[in-house]
Amino acid sequence: MPVPLAPYPTPPAPFTPPNGVQSQLVCSGCRNLLLYPLGATSVCCAVCNAVTTVPPPGTEMAQLICGGCHTLLMYIRGATSVQCSCCHTVNLAMEANQVAHVNCGNCRMLLMYQYGARSVKCAVCNFVTSIGASPSADQKFNN
Repeated sequence: MPVPLAPYPTPPAPFTPPNGVQSQLVCSGCRNLLLYPLGATSVCCAVCNAVTTVPPPGTEMAQLICGGCHTLLMYIRGATSVQCSCCHTVNLAMEANQVAHVNCGNCRMLLMYQYGARSVKCAVCNFVTSIGASPSADQKFNN
């Protein structure tokens, strides 16, 4: 008759925060993406052992890819520029929904446009106002 073996002790389950709530940030040492539970104040990277401080609760973070070395950068949402800690390139941090304002060069209506646009067309008079150019460089399109 076979002898029953004693069961191995079950390993402790890894800590999982309630509802699986986790956030992420970039390691300050090796730039790997780190996941951490809600409420953590710092995270130790398993790859390089660098300790990265977690931003205060409620801080909205955004991400961009560095234009110099293509490293993923995380920054506090609303920042206008982000310096890469790897290659020191200063990256312009523009959100997709950031807008600017200019008065129409013809009817003076206040127009909104997305940052980076070269011109904006007025919906009232169809005048195209060039951004950052003198009013004499504007053109009028009648559609």
